[in-house]
Amino acid sequence: MLYPLKFAPILLDKIWGSEHLKQMFSPASDALPNVGEAWVLTAYDKYISPIINGHLAGDSLQDILEVYMNELVGDKVYETFGNTFPLLVKLIAADDDLSVQVHPDDEYAAAKDDSFGKTEMWYVLRGNDTGETILAGWNEPMTRDKVRQAVVDGAVMQYVRSYCVQEGDSLLIKPGTVHALKKGSFVAEIQQNSDMTYRLFDYNRTDSAGNKRPLHLEKALDVLNYNVSPSLVKLREDGVVSNLVQTPYFTVNKLVLDKIVQRDYAPLDSFVIYLCVKGQTTIETTEIPVDAGAKVQLSCGECCLIPAVLNDVTIMPEGNTELLEIYIE
Repeated sequence: MLYPLKFAPILLDKIWGSEHLKQMFSPASDALPNVGEAWVLTAYDKYISPIINGHLAGDSLQDILEVYMNELVGDKVYETFGNTFPLLVKLIAADDDLSVQVHPDDEYAAAKDDSFGKTEMWYVLRGNDTGETILAGWNEPMTRDKVRQAVVDGAVMQYVRSYCVQEGDSLLIKPGTVHALKKGSFVAEIQQNSDMTYRLFDYNRTDSAGNKRPLHLEKALDVLNYNVSPSLVKLREDGVVSNLVQTPYFTVNKLVLDKIVQRDYAPLDSFVIYLCVKGQTTIETTEIPVDAGAKVQLSCGECCLIPAVLNDVTIMPEGNTELLEIYIE
């Protein structure tokens, strides 16, 4: 019997990592010096989320996908992706700038790297009143040669559009969009199940051994969108339910709650992920007994997965709570 599933985070050390995720997920982070990312729901490569509640505790997301198949993810999703879970959800916290980078689309990634492409969105968990926190898109028309020369000259940053974002803002990053998170960023990222990132510029920094991280210049130049980008940031909304992103790969809504809310997913035919981004809450379904795992509690930074076979969900916030609701249409 399936029930709302909760997962332990998988923590990744990064050259630009911070203390923030270490504090959030201690003691799991004690062995890592610079935790930059917490993959809170993943079945990518060797990074497979372990279940920590109910009778399936100890199994992984990949284990149960192969057993429950469409019952877990929905008929349409399973027909499309089979035993590959289609999404990856993570938290990113940076004490230094991330590289200026770009992601490929599905066609290019399949041909060059035998992978899915990477469409992603960021939800800002911490704002910054002192300056830019996100770079995304060009601020003037570019060409392949112009970008190549800017990389050689170390001048890429002058051409990339910067944003000063606040908590609750969101941003859709389509394949081909040049982008980077800046020092002080703390975001939730929802993306395709892919880690295809082509690094364009990394500030000429070196690791502890004095080595520069490799760039992927030619692939980046192949996939970049060279057009001037319109404003990509969607400002915070505070309705009970607001749609942040709707793409063929995922839909993300924000739920702002201070009282019990019921959600009916019968028409959806998809799993649903809840990522708690503020406060804490209890998620319950009435379709199975309480002793079978009908309830799960979430605090900020935690997520759960509602299997596709469960349609009726009750959300019981403790005070002001905000959730990201993620699914595939």
